[in-house]
Amino acid sequence: MSNNGTNSFEDLLNNPDQEKRANRSDTFVNRVTIAGDTVGQMSSERGRELLSYLPAYYETSRVMRSDMDAKGSELDALYLAMDATVGQFFVRTATWGLERWEMELGIETDLAKPLDQRRAVVESKLRGAGTFSGRLVKNVAEAYDGGTVDVTFHPAEWGFTVKFMDTIGIPPNVEDLKAAIEEIKPAHMAVEYKLRYLTIAEVESMTVYENEHTTQDRYLGGGA
Repeated sequence: MSNNGTNSFEDLLNNPDQEKRANRSDTFVNRVTIAGDTVGQMSSERGRELLSYLPAYYETSRVMRSDMDAKGSELDALYLAMDATVGQFFVRTATWGLERWEMELGIETDLAKPLDQRRAVVESKLRGAGTFSGRLVKNVAEAYDGGTVDVTFHPAEWGFTVKFMDTIGIPPNVEDLKAAIEEIKPAHMAVEYKLRYLTIAEVESMTVYENEHTTQDRYLGGGA
């Protein structure tokens, strides 16, 4: 009998366990392949993790796979809810919890405003405690603007200037910023706001596409 890759009769007589070992080896390879496909079909990340803690013979079980996938989906939802809840304890990540922050600080809730503007109001209110100073005004203004703000006092004129260094054009939520500064500054002091606009050099360096997609309020005299 020719030996072309299959077991000969003589080989089987001399080594009767060879075929059994080959079959066991094929079964193991198939089992590992099936297990990999099985785990890959599970939609829950934590379901796959739960399945990895079980004995290996459960990996090919559709019942255990479905069971772990269902339990894992509930855990996935639980962890998402916990992460979302933790986010409400910080102003910059709060969403549905902003209303609680606003209520504690005496801020009127306006659900029509974007979240970033509402967060800015809350953050500036938190920063606006303490003795009035240039640092206090700077902290409050930068909470709204998100960029660098320069505050210059003019003692002889009983006033000060708030200059936006980074933001080009009219800052978003500027009316809330003005209201916050009016609340923290002494009544006898006047405040002036200086905006930054695109310079001629900056405009000349822009591409046609950038120029066409730049709003008018970023140009000096362009209006809001």
